[in-house]
Parts: sequence; structure tokens; C-alpha cells
Amino acid sequence: MDQFDCVVVGGGMVGATSALALAELGLTVAVIEKHQPKAFEPSQPFDLRVSAISLASQHLLEQMQAWQQIANWRSCPYKRLGVWEHEQAYTEFSSKEIDQPYLGHIVENRLIQLSLWQQLAEHQNITLKCPESLVTLEQSADAVNLTLSSEKISTTLLVAADGANSQVRQLAGIGVTGWGYSQDAMLINVETELPQQDITWQQFQPTGPVAMLPMKGKYASLVWYHQKAELARLVNLNNQQLQQEINQHFSTKLGNVRVIDKGAFPLTRQHANQYQQGRVLLLGDAAHTINPLAGQGVNLGFKDVKALQTVIAKAIGENRCWHDPAVLANYEKMRRKDNLMMMTTMDMFYAAFSNQNPVLKSLRNIGLATVNKMPILKSKALAYACGV
Repeated sequence: MDQFDCVVVGGGMVGATSALALAELGLTVAVIEKHQPKAFEPSQPFDLRVSAISLASQHLLEQMQAWQQIANWRSCPYKRLGVWEHEQAYTEFSSKEIDQPYLGHIVENRLIQLSLWQQLAEHQNITLKCPESLVTLEQSADAVNLTLSSEKISTTLLVAADGANSQVRQLAGIGVTGWGYSQDAMLINVETELPQQDITWQQFQPTGPVAMLPMKGKYASLVWYHQKAELARLVNLNNQQLQQEINQHFSTKLGNVRVIDKGAFPLTRQHANQYQQGRVLLLGDAAHTINPLAGQGVNLGFKDVKALQTVIAKAIGENRCWHDPAVLANYEKMRRKDNLMMMTTMDMFYAAFSNQNPVLKSLRNIGLATVNKMPILKSKALAYACGV
């Protein structure tokens, strides 16, 4: 039976980064993943799944030597973030307010994963098992024994990075709390008439927010939040019909648009009751899913990775047993409070801007206008969101 210091189940963005982060500490790591990411060709259309990568996440990807390849393929840096309900309460955040060249980058999830996989394949401490899947796990006092679809392996630490429906979490007996939201979200890739690649914006409408994430060239990823029944109607329209709907409901900042691709997904909040069960740790969506209003989902996952790396590196540096459950418990102490705060903040925004009470509408627009006139508050909030 092959034995490893760490096995990571899930080779997505967070799982691949955690494998590299732990391998850099000298640990032997195996990554279990069912599917290989599709290779990149410049002629490929943009994927629907994209992320707003914060400065802190970029720095972590640079540490893993994955960022330069992502930049060479395609990404879109943005310098400004616009938020409004009514034009007179328009609020804009700028990278100049935190003395940074930009606020972040919009990048396709697959390209992040693909670049990380190139590093996985080259790292001498990493064994990539793909296609492979987990069947069962069994913990003992000093190891976790895994039965995979084609072999059995053993590990000192098991990292669950296998998403919101985490099989590892279920097998470890870790419960979750959460709920689904009344709205779903639709992702739409478009080509825009008017270029605006240095800004991402979000407008709150009575039916839900609409947002624009800039992509390389004159392309954009639009996010349309709406009631489930209405989104079911919209997603079944042909591209020309959907273009007409977008031109009616989205800001004129886009000009006319040409729809390239579209898809809808449910909005859910979920938080694991604990991040640790003995030698099993949960990272990323396996531990928490969040309302995507501010695009912080994968950035929270990358913060998880950085925290775990920090905890283990500190133990190794102090000649302590890095896999002692008491040492590993420090990971949850570092991350749970921050994740919960971000989840709660997004829910507060969602609740506040979903309410059409005239008094509340007036108050929230006054609030947005006030924030725009408070540079110190703006810069602190922006620095926290960007991780600087």
C-alpha cells in the first residue's frame, strides 16, 4: 500500500493549490481527481465559469509558480469596481485608493486549474492519480486508509477539496448547516459593443442584481440574479432573444451585446459544522459556500490554503509534530471566523437590497452615497477585500 504524508481529494483550483503548498514544505502528496482539465488553445471560446481573483490570491498563485502561465494565456485585470442602485448613489472603488496597479483579475476557472496542474506534474513530491475516485475511508490513530476505485493507499493527513457536495465530508461524518436562496443566477458570456475592460460593476435592481465582469478583448461575463421561474425562462431563450432581454435590463454602459454562451446555477449558503475530524480537514467549498455577490468564493478557498500552509510550516519550523490533531486544529481557528464573517456580510447585502420597502431603499442609497464620500472607510474595505 502506497503511503503519503498528505492526500488531497479534488484537483480543482483549491485542491491543486493546497497540494503544491504542502509539497513545498517537503511533504509527499497525492492528488485524487476524476477528470483532467481540458488543454488550452487561444482560439477556444471563453468558459462560463470565471473567478474574480484578488491580489492576495494572485500572490499565492505566484508563490505556486502558476500565475505567469495564466497571464500568458488570458486574463483581464480591472482597476475599478462600480456599485449602484440609482445613478445618483453611484459608488466607485479604485485601485488608486489602496496604491495598487489593479484590484484583481477576471480569469476562467479552468485556466487556473490547468496552470496549477502543470506545476503538479513537475513537482517531485506530488503523485497525481487521475482518473481516480474515492470509495471509502477509515481513520485510525495515526493514519487515514483510503480505498480508491483501483487501489488502496494510506495517508497521515487527508484534505477534502472536493467541492460543495464533498464525499470526504460525508464519509467523515461532518454535518453542514445552510439554505438555498430564493433566487438563482445566470452566467452569460457576451461580446460588447462598448469596451470597458478596466472596470467590473454591479447594479441592484428590484428583481435582483446584475453584474458585469470584464474579459480579454471586448468580451464580458454577465451575471443575472433573478427568481427561479424567470431564470428558467431566460435560459431557454435563443441567443438573439436573450440579447434583446439583456439590452432592456442591463446598463447602457455595455452598448449592444452578442450572446456567446449561457447557463444557470442555484445559489446556496452552506457551512460545515467543523473543518476538522481527526486527520481529515475541509478546504474551500467542501467547508463553505457563499452567496457570490462579491465574487469571494474561490478567494476564501485560497485563504484556507494559505492558512493551512502557515500552520504546518510553523509546526515544522518549531520541530513539532505537524500532523498532531491539536496542531491541525489551528487551521480552523484561523479560518472559521473570517469565513463566517464574509458569509454573513454577503447575506446582509443580499437581504438589504432584496427588500423593496421605500424607506429601506432610500436608506441604502443614502448609505452608498455616503460611503463614496468617506475615502478612509472605502480604502479599508477595499484593502480587506483584496487581501492587502
